Amino acid sequence: MSQRKYAPTHEWVEIKDGLLVVGLSQFAVDQLTDVIYIDLPKVGVTVTSGQPVAEIESVKAVSDIYAPVEGEITEVNTVLATDASIVSRDPFGEGWLFKIKPTSADPTSRLLSEAEYQAQIAGQGH
Repeated sequence: MSQRKYAPTHEWVEIKDGLLVVGLSQFAVDQLTDVIYIDLPKVGVTVTSGQPVAEIESVKAVSDIYAPVEGEITEVNTVLATDASIVSRDPFGEGWLFKIKPTSADPTSRLLSEAEYQAQIAGQGH
């Protein structure tokens, strides 16, 4: 079972080496269809949970990507600047978006478990 947690806005979070790796869920990627561009946040920026921090553009629409937790952006996936479609092909692996150094002691406590997230998206035309 994955230790991944989810924001209601379809971002996933995994804790690795004290940092939070953030990406988009398979459901979000499937809704977007073909991803063609991603505007990622700047390293060093402090973000607030629920705040739009990036944009993703697909052939269908431009959508905001929200910070699932509070903290500082420590790294972005620079490969996505040249090949944004990686997010569509591998959203839980090579398609990660950015990493956050959390500012709270239990940064993922307000996020959904995988089961809770699956229940949320079940009624959204999956």
